[in-house]
Amino acid sequence: GVVEACLLHMLKRRAAGFLRSDKVAALFTKVGKTCAIAGDVCRKVQELQQQAESRKNQPNGQEPLKRQGSTTSKTPVLTPQAIKHIWVRTALIEKVLDKIVQYIVDNCSKYYEKEALLADPVCGPILASLLVGPCALEYTKLKTADHYWTDPSADELVQRHRIHGAHGRQDSPSKRPALGIRKRHSSGSASEDRFAASAREYVESLHQNSRTHLLYGKNNVLVQPKDDLEAIPGYLSLHQSADSLTLKWTPNQLMNGTLGDSE
Repeated sequence: GVVEACLLHMLKRRAAGFLRSDKVAALFTKVGKTCAIAGDVCRKVQELQQQAESRKNQPNGQEPLKRQGSTTSKTPVLTPQAIKHIWVRTALIEKVLDKIVQYIVDNCSKYYEKEALLADPVCGPILASLLVGPCALEYTKLKTADHYWTDPSADELVQRHRIHGAHGRQDSPSKRPALGIRKRHSSGSASEDRFAASAREYVESLHQNSRTHLLYGKNNVLVQPKDDLEAIPGYLSLHQSADSLTLKWTPNQLMNGTLGDSE
């Protein structure tokens, strides 16, 4: 949506199309006549739009079941948000959005007024260069609104880790490092540094999610729940969400699964 706003800023009427309601589509189509990369994106978008239209016209989704073995049935179902931004989205997934924007910047006089963002000698190239990073990513899984979640309890996360670790291979990149709590009487050794790094990485993987950012974490922070109880070591972490800061502390015993009947 932000990229589209930049592309539409002070776009010439001739480039946007006099009668077209979708100005981004008009721009990509016009650029595609002289830019081969944009032309490929135009053909890809037309195919996706045809597939989305055919899915919409199929009664009760019966046709995809009949053609389950065909390649057309394996095409992803586009959400309304994806269809809304299908031109920029397709160019991004095909990893050519930065090249198309750079071409538009290099030929900005054809498409934009002099005061346009992309016609600016500084802002235009900056926008194109900022898109190089997103275009280098593999968008194999795209998040939607229903993928957001909150932090489960530490006990639940440890159980998930154990279930995953029991079936996962040792060389699996998704396998979290094991966390073992041991009593240590010496300090400053290399093995302790490796252990601390492993513990920190493990806890960060527990608490980091799509809604909060882990700002700070420190292991073996002592907390005394009651005056007559011994202080308990645990992991202290500071998280930032959209509207608040949250301080969390997780006992080492709980993360290690050795809490037992203790209160």
